[in-house]
Amino acid sequence: MSHWTDAIVGERMTVDQSFNDRVVASEFSNAEWGLIMTATDLEMADAEDPEAARIVADTDDVAAIIPELESIRSRTAAMTGQSAGADRTVSGGGVVGSIKRALGFGGGGSGDDDVDPKKLAAAEELTAEYAEALQAHLEAADRFEQARTAYLDGR
Repeated sequence: MSHWTDAIVGERMTVDQSFNDRVVASEFSNAEWGLIMTATDLEMADAEDPEAARIVADTDDVAAIIPELESIRSRTAAMTGQSAGADRTVSGGGVVGSIKRALGFGGGGSGDDDVDPKKLAAAEELTAEYAEALQAHLEAADRFEQARTAYLDGR
């Protein structure tokens, strides 16, 4: 069974491209945004009601990858020969380890002690904006009902 977002891959690519300006204006790099979106699930709230249905970002797993964002920034700065300040890394396997922890695999706890609440709030806000932009695009392209139906069929 495919995920409901498989039905809107082309629209997501279009929104990704247009949303890139918003990402560039944010505090996150493209690599950081990619990791944030990897830890984010897009869901459909109130999917049973065509009038109330809306796309929302489920960011429950984002907190687990927030500490890895500094590691990404440090590695990117090192590759470009810039200083990224204090060289902090997260133990436990880098990006792959962070993704595994976000999905509940691997040990070492959730790492919530290392979560910067401001970064987490910014990530949650940006993913919510992305969900809104995706919904607006789907509605403008007359594809939202197809996405809603695919969501309901996939449950």
